[in-house]
Amino acid sequence: MTTDKHNPFKIAQQQLDEAAKILDMDPGVHAALREPMRELHVSLPVKMDNGETKVFKGFRVQYNDARGPTKGGLRFHQDETIDTVRALAAWMTWKTAVVDIPLGGGKGGIICNPKEMSEGELERLSRQYVRQVGRMIGLRKDCPAPDVYTTPQIMAWMMDEFYWQKGYNEPGVITGKPLPIGGSKGRNDATARGGVYCVRELAKILDIDAANSTFAVQGFGNAGQYAATLMDEILGAKKLVAVSDSRGGVYNPEGINAQEMVKFKLETGKVEGFPGTKAITNEELLELDVDILFPSALENCITDKNADNIKAKIVAELANGPTTPEADKVLHNKGIYVIPDFLCNAGGVTVSYFEMVQNNMNYYWELPEVHARLDDKMTAAFHAVHEMREKYKVDTRIAAYLVSIQRVAEVMKLRGWV
Repeated sequence: MTTDKHNPFKIAQQQLDEAAKILDMDPGVHAALREPMRELHVSLPVKMDNGETKVFKGFRVQYNDARGPTKGGLRFHQDETIDTVRALAAWMTWKTAVVDIPLGGGKGGIICNPKEMSEGELERLSRQYVRQVGRMIGLRKDCPAPDVYTTPQIMAWMMDEFYWQKGYNEPGVITGKPLPIGGSKGRNDATARGGVYCVRELAKILDIDAANSTFAVQGFGNAGQYAATLMDEILGAKKLVAVSDSRGGVYNPEGINAQEMVKFKLETGKVEGFPGTKAITNEELLELDVDILFPSALENCITDKNADNIKAKIVAELANGPTTPEADKVLHNKGIYVIPDFLCNAGGVTVSYFEMVQNNMNYYWELPEVHARLDDKMTAAFHAVHEMREKYKVDTRIAAYLVSIQRVAEVMKLRGWV
């Protein structure tokens, strides 16, 4: 069982409480921001390929929609919990606010193991989910998107099921779709690209030579893979020294070719065995002496147990919730600059917002325009947070909360909610 200490929603509330105290926030506003506005629990009966019916459990949480329709991914994971979904919905609320886009925060999840399911079973599960939550989603209500173990194809099935429910096309109800049915160019690498833009801006402030920096990537899924290649593409950084996935990791202090590593991972399904490297555990990777560390897997990988062993100068959180509050304090006291998750990985929701905009006006941007607009948003968000960090002399996560919750609270007051 997850203890309160590592319960992601308790952690999200604890982080909010700390920021609210610094801001001397009105108790009523604070109380309203501590809990989801609404959530839905659903049972999803699905006929499996063997003819048996299996019932899956699903969730959709709409945390706060003061600034606009809620937005957030949908996870397929065997260890999914409602508290994880609540935490992710809360972080999405702060994420959309910190990059200043007119959306709120939501999240969804289904308890399942997609690795053990056929394509047909995944399609039937995806459509069943939309049949259950369709009444509470929509372009002006709540827009799901891909997350852990969900794909553009799954989003396409969900969008199509919504069409059959409503009787008209509303492509903006789902983002992260394939390009032929209304996806946005630049969505695939947006999460990592936004994070690398933040690293670029921080490197200038810390006077780090980004092109010659060493970096490691923990978690080599979509975001991790793109982070590895974009560090070279955007910053000219070629010194990727370690990567890992759920099976283990590899290390070469002389550097690993990012493009070849991605190719190897896609071909073999793992990073272990990559030529010219030695085996390393996920735990060992986190503690390497590198300039930049990208935690890009799941929650709670940096805790009070290992925080004192972290040696990176910059921790760029592409994963959601990789660092516990206790670890945050240790890292901050050590002088390690953490670019917090809901800032660092906000490129994904930003381009998802761009996708909604393009769907709504039925006009689509070319890739350079998407990249330029994303760069503008991420750069402005990073500097707003950094300035708040300097003003209040707090760690960067709390600074990001200060920016975000002020923006959400202001709109709630203007609307007369509190």
